[in-house]
Amino acid sequence: MRATGLIAALALLWGSGFFWIKLALGGFTPVQLTFARLALGALVLVPIVLVRRLPRPRGAAMWGHLAVSALIANAIPYTLIAVAEQTVSSGLAGVINATTPLWTIVVALAAGADTRLTPLRGIGVVLGFVGVIVVFEPWSGTTGGSLGGVLACVGAAMSYGLAYVYQARFLTNRGISPLTLTTAQLTIAAGFLALALPVAGWPRPEPAALALAAVLILGVLGTGLALVINFTLIATEGPTAASVVTYLVPAVALALGILVLDEPARWTLPLGALLILAGVALVRRRISRPHPGRARRR
Repeated sequence: MRATGLIAALALLWGSGFFWIKLALGGFTPVQLTFARLALGALVLVPIVLVRRLPRPRGAAMWGHLAVSALIANAIPYTLIAVAEQTVSSGLAGVINATTPLWTIVVALAAGADTRLTPLRGIGVVLGFVGVIVVFEPWSGTTGGSLGGVLACVGAAMSYGLAYVYQARFLTNRGISPLTLTTAQLTIAAGFLALALPVAGWPRPEPAALALAAVLILGVLGTGLALVINFTLIATEGPTAASVVTYLVPAVALALGILVLDEPARWTLPLGALLILAGVALVRRRISRPHPGRARRR
């Protein structure tokens, strides 16, 4: 029961993120929004790390890897999603974001990681990318979103996929809590966006109350609290339970976009989402290996 509550809370927080981004863009530029989101998320996590006295990253190499990870796991994809939602619906952004596991396996294969492309996984990758084409509707005169916006969403998912492979190679299993690593990443990523503000952060924000509230919710709850729940879920229930959220986030994003923001309820959007999630399910299937103690039959 506790696991169900955590999964539901995390799906709601992450799935509603695309909704809050759409509202926040009414008063902030994408760079301003992303900086605020990262800074607020870091402000939630830093006190937790300090109070729990978790070991901190040490050494120039580790901090260098954290900087790269902050760029490709936070700064770039968060900004791209905010840019995308200027021209595409929040539901479409949420659906395309679900392709992250597909890009992860593509990047892992390209990087020569210990990943096998079985026939089922290959079908899953193709199926997922067909789903992206379906939600974009290139055959229609009125597409599901602008080409630039869709490409920005795809770029964000690709960046997340690259980040997962990079983190697995250089950051995980180093004796440092994932919560500490994520806190460091958010802090560094906020620094990157702070450097970008003088160049890409204009005009000066004059947000209405709704846009300001959306940024606060997105940063404190959708980024900071959501990551705490995610780590709690992984620690208590395991990564398999946590991965269930992947299938719920697009549904939440679609529902909020259609029911609250009155975004077009195009039939291709749920169909594309189903194709993408089916592809993700195939990609995530475990590969059965022969038991070492079991004799092979001839």
